[in-house]
Amino acid sequence: MRRRTGLTHAAVAAALLIGSWTAAGTLPASAQEAPASAAADASAPASPALLDAMRRDLGLTRAEAEDRLAAERRATALAPTARKTAGSAYGGAWFDAQSGRLTVAVTPDAGATTVRTLRESGAAVRTVEHTEQQLDTAKSRLDRLDAPAGVASWAVDPAANTVVVNVVEDARTDNDVRAFVHKARAAGPVTVRTVADAPSTFAAGTVGGDPYYTGNVRCSIGFSVHGGFVTAGHCGGVGQQVRGWDGSYIGNFQGSSFPGNDYAWVNVGSGWWTVPVVLGWGTVPDQLVRGSAEAPVGASICRSGSTTRWHCGRVLAKNETVNYAQGAVHQMTKTSVCAEGGDSGGSFISGDQAQGVTSGGWGNCSSGGETWFQPVNEILNRYGLTLHTA
Repeated sequence: MRRRTGLTHAAVAAALLIGSWTAAGTLPASAQEAPASAAADASAPASPALLDAMRRDLGLTRAEAEDRLAAERRATALAPTARKTAGSAYGGAWFDAQSGRLTVAVTPDAGATTVRTLRESGAAVRTVEHTEQQLDTAKSRLDRLDAPAGVASWAVDPAANTVVVNVVEDARTDNDVRAFVHKARAAGPVTVRTVADAPSTFAAGTVGGDPYYTGNVRCSIGFSVHGGFVTAGHCGGVGQQVRGWDGSYIGNFQGSSFPGNDYAWVNVGSGWWTVPVVLGWGTVPDQLVRGSAEAPVGASICRSGSTTRWHCGRVLAKNETVNYAQGAVHQMTKTSVCAEGGDSGGSFISGDQAQGVTSGGWGNCSSGGETWFQPVNEILNRYGLTLHTA
């Protein structure tokens, strides 16, 4: 953050170097730190701005949104234990919004004791044909193929117990697409679905009053880390200078990877500093960032960026390979949240837990679409960074 005087709440919020979302106030530099993997605090209240976004984008009442966040916190905490309990029979897991429970898939090899233990822990259990390891192996075989532009992405769908290949609708009869699908089916259990358009990144040309600029590219800040912030790799290369909302120098890209990955981090100095909150965009003070516990497939998730601000949706898939025009990007998480140019790099958050930085997608926030993010824990581990938490 950089000090300014005589500014509106929205302007102050736009200066906070943390994620595309933040609380309006400034926290003291001595705010307590928590491990990057800290679990969600089940007693932490949801902010009004987060609940408003969930009501608007998910069609929930305030009470329903609060109940869902509480259920998702329980599911997030249960997921690692469920995986360990299922062992080699584990077929994946996802959050079921209707039941408010984590559903765990297991193969018939799972014994009665395992199933009983899972149910006693609060999980629902579904029997499937393929283990997660089998599906991941099939997906990794697809990662080694050369995908044509008409293939948008592919990922393991635990609920469908298959690898889903997403093909752009207008390209489904293209010879190269059909050849890719043929090879994909030979790699393992594969289902083909169609999507409306091909994915693209969400960078944009410079527009005044937005969080940061690299050359003629505008992107959004992700999450504060000690010494800087994380963002999308396609927004800038190593060594490039970064300017803030006022055009002043913030720092430089210290690490950047795209394609293959889509993540980066920028050091912060010259009068700028970081705080463990995310922008509320002038509405109300918003949620502190308390950790980075990974939300399961099916959980609600929200995103904020310098173009479209607050929008919410659901986690649709994990470990998805996205086939951009610049090349494939791996280990992405797909969501039903919309985004537009300039939102790249911005924060994805579930409750008070950081999830990742916006990469790209298709569609927009008028007609809808889907957006992918690079998981934040992968970025922290890659560069040895520590998330700035409250």
